[in-house]
Amino acid sequence: MKTLVVFYSRSGTTKRVAQEVAKALNADVDEVIDKKSWKGILGFLIAGYDATKGKTTEIEFEKDPSGYDLVVIGTPVWNGRVTPAIRTYLLRNREKIKNVAFFCTCAGRPGKCLEQMEEILGRRPVLSKVLVRKRLEEGIKDLIEELETLNSLSS
Repeated sequence: MKTLVVFYSRSGTTKRVAQEVAKALNADVDEVIDKKSWKGILGFLIAGYDATKGKTTEIEFEKDPSGYDLVVIGTPVWNGRVTPAIRTYLLRNREKIKNVAFFCTCAGRPGKCLEQMEEILGRRPVLSKVLVRKRLEEGIKDLIEELETLNSLSS
């Protein structure tokens, strides 16, 4: 199964998860770059506000998801919601994605993040997973195992 791992990461946590998943699955990786700066405390506050309001943003990414059997999409949770960068990615690519799995990283509660991702895409993912920062290693291991099971079932 040809797999693509797509992610957006502000602090690096989601990037780390995405890279470990891609390595374990021998998948391609595509980082979504948000053209808006979210740096510093002001950026953090505006990020939470924009996520709460369901805003989109200007993004860049490289790979066409239509060429993949499975697209694994990761995002941090901002104020209990999906980031504007991943919201924009999903809106732009929802017709191109065949099968999808979601994961989100958070400090505590994921809020509505995964539900929002499903709503934006317009269909259920084959897998949704929350990774809490204080149990990140365990979460990465579980996510990889579940994705490997999906890969073996489709082979």
